[in-house]
Amino acid sequence: MAAGETEAAQQQIDEIEALSSIYGEDWCVVDEDEKIYCIKINDCVDQPKWTLCLQVILPPGYPASEPPIYQLNAPWLRGQDYVELANSLEEIYVQNLGESILYLWVEKIREVLIEKAQSSDPEPNIKKTSEEVDEDDGDDFLLDYQPIQEDPIKIVNYIASESQEDEELPSIHHGNPITDRRSTFQAHLAPVVTPRQVKRVLEKLYENKKIASATHNIYAYRIYCEDKQTFLQDCEDDGETAAGGRLLHLMQILNVHNVLVVVSRWYGGILLGPDRFKHINNCARNILVEYNYVHSVEESSKQAGKSNKIRKDNKKRTEH
Repeated sequence: MAAGETEAAQQQIDEIEALSSIYGEDWCVVDEDEKIYCIKINDCVDQPKWTLCLQVILPPGYPASEPPIYQLNAPWLRGQDYVELANSLEEIYVQNLGESILYLWVEKIREVLIEKAQSSDPEPNIKKTSEEVDEDDGDDFLLDYQPIQEDPIKIVNYIASESQEDEELPSIHHGNPITDRRSTFQAHLAPVVTPRQVKRVLEKLYENKKIASATHNIYAYRIYCEDKQTFLQDCEDDGETAAGGRLLHLMQILNVHNVLVVVSRWYGGILLGPDRFKHINNCARNILVEYNYVHSVEESSKQAGKSNKIRKDNKKRTEH
């Protein structure tokens, strides 16, 4: 290990020990080997109204040359609130290059929570916006799911009078939810051939209160333009860092096109680490398989086996 890396490692150890001492039970070690930590931050000690979980991953170059990789988790933290808080944290990093900054980040977040508690902002209605699902009402919380062999769920097609392009709203399908440690993931799929259809599908999905209240609605789409023989594609993280890009990458690998996939995640209060990306991709792949955009693993294996057999037979004929 180089001298610089040794110094950085020691600085990280010193900082973690200090933060653990300062924050006690609110500080949590998620994965010591991977340097993943989280801290629960409240606006006050007694009966907190606003709470947020900060998860950080410390890269080898932190604090000398690399910033911490972070994620902000709270049911109420969306849109402009998320952007403003993220900008504040990044500004702190820039102003303190080479220094340990986690304490400054935690206290900045606490300052924002206190300001919210003291302002006229309504308290977060966890019952309405939280992704935590009680065991008794879990079936009511999620959008209905039915296997494709039955009557698949479709939003009734209609033509919007205000649309200049006069395009139909594509049918929207909902996948089978995945739940892990109280976080729930569910994919939604719609066939699309224009960006206008993508926009209309997203608008229709967000009309559903359950989807609108999800902690993250990650999406990606790919549209093949035959005239230009190229793909029109885009993605959205919605606060789940790099999730949209990963979803789009999956769709590229599977070579699917003319489809929009949205994955909703309702955060359940327990950090999942890298597993969250696995669940997002699994939800997306499952619904793509179900609606025949890609082969299932079994079908792909059979197809690969047939291709190998054909190649072997051809080789034998050539040899004879």
